[in-house]
Amino acid sequence: MPCLVNTSNNARCGRRKNTYAESMDKPITGILHRCGFVNPLLHGISQDSIVEKNSQRPRPSYIPVQTRRAFEEVAEQIRDQLSNGLLKPGDRLPPERELAEQFNLSRNTVREALRALEMSGLLEFRKGATGGAFVREGQSDAVVAGFSDLFRLGVIRPADLIEARMIVGVEVTRLACARASDQDFAELEANLDASEAAERDNAADQRLKINLDFHVILARAANNPVLLILIDALTGIHLKLLQTMTPAANAKVIASRRKLLGYLRARNEEKAVTEMKRHLAALGHHYMTQYEEREKSA
Repeated sequence: MPCLVNTSNNARCGRRKNTYAESMDKPITGILHRCGFVNPLLHGISQDSIVEKNSQRPRPSYIPVQTRRAFEEVAEQIRDQLSNGLLKPGDRLPPERELAEQFNLSRNTVREALRALEMSGLLEFRKGATGGAFVREGQSDAVVAGFSDLFRLGVIRPADLIEARMIVGVEVTRLACARASDQDFAELEANLDASEAAERDNAADQRLKINLDFHVILARAANNPVLLILIDALTGIHLKLLQTMTPAANAKVIASRRKLLGYLRARNEEKAVTEMKRHLAALGHHYMTQYEEREKSA
């Protein structure tokens, strides 16, 4: 049983001329802020040591809740346990009945709180005798869904997306240039090969997904979970936008990315960043031109 302690409350347009190549030489304005996150990865920790540490955590306890929206307070107390490290990924929460007793609430209220945490991506429910509510491993699903909803609502506009992709993509490139491994480089090259194969097979939908995956692979190579989550979210919105537009010429896209990959392998940050800026600016110009023409004719 997990060990917890109580804490304070507390995205149609017609076919058009391809604009990717003509925009490759457009200058990029603005200086992008540089950031250097360090990914705190754990290495060489045995299962026995994890079990031993878990056994040292205190027994779970919660305080009774008496508010008009009690389920929110229940969810907040559980979130506090996560923030304080008293609940870990993989931990199972106490049974519903036990939680209801500790909170002095009905099981329906506790169930509502647990479902809210499930929808936010913090918990998952497993069936069977050993099932129940478990803390999930770190996932970006909730963030991706939130960004997609904001795009559907019109809060995030195509211009915002393109601007954000430039900022995040450039910083991902900087970090990947310093941190990417030979395996990362091999995955990026395999992605480019797969894109060319999909182009030969006229598999447009598959090629689109493969080309977007390039940015995800690059973000993983940067070894920063925050940037990877942002790339996941931006890529999800971008996919919805591109499904209504004419894609950029694949030959131009792949040529730019192979050049970028060469700079990454050479650990040439300046040239890699410059190529990524040109690449993203060309794609942004290509798609924004289509979007603006569609808006004018609407």
